[in-house]
Amino acid sequence: QVHLEESGGGLVQTGGSLMLSCTFSRRDFHLYTMAWYRQAPGKERELVANITPGGTTNSADSVKGRFTISRDGATGMIYLQMNDLKPADTAVYYCHARARYEYWGQGTQVTVSP
Repeated sequence: QVHLEESGGGLVQTGGSLMLSCTFSRRDFHLYTMAWYRQAPGKERELVANITPGGTTNSADSVKGRFTISRDGATGMIYLQMNDLKPADTAVYYCHARARYEYWGQGTQVTVSP
């Protein structure tokens, strides 16, 4: 059974940092474009950042310069380093994988206090 599992969420003060991690269990993980999405209460799920198999990254304007997505080519781990966090970043963060198939993680809560 293939799955994605996120970790690293929590409560942090404005200006703080968190690193999210995602484990992807497919053996051909290197073929997948990986991404982080987030969904705040009452809002639609939105793309935060993604990274292609070749390492090209893309991020939402709202997080540019603060969040960095990366992947470990040996293990299939995906990371989201989040710096200078703001209350507007409060959301459930989801790991996502897409290639021939599409997978979603269960999500991890990130809460940024004022």
